[in-house]
Amino acid sequence: MAVVTMKSLLESGVHFGHQVKRWDPRMKKYIFAQRNGIHIIDLQKTIGAIKDSYEAVRKVVTSGKSVLFVGTKKQAQQAVQKEAERCGMYYVNNRWLGGMLTNFSTIKKSLQRLKKIEKMEIDGTFDNLTKKEVANLLKEKEKLSKNLGGIKEMKELPGILFIIDTHKEQIAVAEAHRMGIPIVAVVDTNCNPEGIDYPIPGNDDAIRAISLFTSIIANAVVEANNEEGLKIIETLNDDEEIVTDASTKKDDEEIADYSNYTPTEPKEEDVADDDSDDEDLAEKFDK
Repeated sequence: MAVVTMKSLLESGVHFGHQVKRWDPRMKKYIFAQRNGIHIIDLQKTIGAIKDSYEAVRKVVTSGKSVLFVGTKKQAQQAVQKEAERCGMYYVNNRWLGGMLTNFSTIKKSLQRLKKIEKMEIDGTFDNLTKKEVANLLKEKEKLSKNLGGIKEMKELPGILFIIDTHKEQIAVAEAHRMGIPIVAVVDTNCNPEGIDYPIPGNDDAIRAISLFTSIIANAVVEANNEEGLKIIETLNDDEEIVTDASTKKDDEEIADYSNYTPTEPKEEDVADDDSDDEDLAEKFDK
């Protein structure tokens, strides 16, 4: 049985959102409070979302369909590849190529080309080619592997997508909607949860938080036929108590200030600042 504890969520920094000035008001119902200019995510909502997402993934895998893990930001690349490979599913962790879902027939041709070059490398075809031809083929193989290596064996569209950071993976979200593929996604306080079938409110910048969410979904795949499902321990033992800013929220405190709202789509000149801030936050909560 897969087990998730409140302690693991707190230690992974799952409850830390983005800076208050970069929030999306549509995430208001998932926000617990704000501390030191950063939104605190309600972990009770996160736990409920994890349960729903876990069951959704199990049902898809039980029906014989696949799961596609998507996370191209630097903090997510390693965890996405590791967990997808552990559960035998597919992943995209370098770059989402437009048309990966909506134009899958063309993507298949690229996958066939990748397999052909790999076969040429093994069966001795390279021995009959010039060094320049071999170098060009190896360069082509490297490029294809980098973008498509995680879906090399995917013969049909996945049954469900698991996405880290819908703000960054907007093209993947749009393509999944167009193809009618359900989405499980980690949504931070700067994301739009609307249109996501199974949104999981949580930190999508800290490496430990990303690893935790990704491992939970991978466990859902591995234990798809396990009737016991997921067990979540919401209480902390006396010797395990963890004090966070979230634990000091007053009952009558309410967030109703929309003055700091900025659109989900950032201005081009703000993108560089956003990325650096996200990395700073990731480093802060991973230490």
